Amino acid sequence: MTHKQMLLTVFVIMLGTMFTRFLVFFIFPPSKEPPQFVNYLGKVLPAAAIGLLVIYALKEVKLTKAPFAIPEFLAILVIVLIHKWRRNSLLSIATGTIVYMVLIQGVF
Repeated sequence: MTHKQMLLTVFVIMLGTMFTRFLVFFIFPPSKEPPQFVNYLGKVLPAAAIGLLVIYALKEVKLTKAPFAIPEFLAILVIVLIHKWRRNSLLSIATGTIVYMVLIQGVF
């Protein structure tokens, strides 16, 4: 790939990203209230996305084969407890990831 092609690719990606980011301001100007459906989606989509990520992460887990999904469920328990305690998504996910990695690398 030549330098011109790389620059053109970056430029096209930049334009596409800017277009999708700014389009919402043309569809829903700040002076207008968004439709109720958009407000509803803003409330339910984050939880739905997290749910899909959890299902995707656990789809290959075998409950009948050692270590019987113990590291995964312990990490999920840590994530839930830390999130209930601190209400900080980044902290709870990072801590759960660290716990999971320690469990699969050093314990199981």
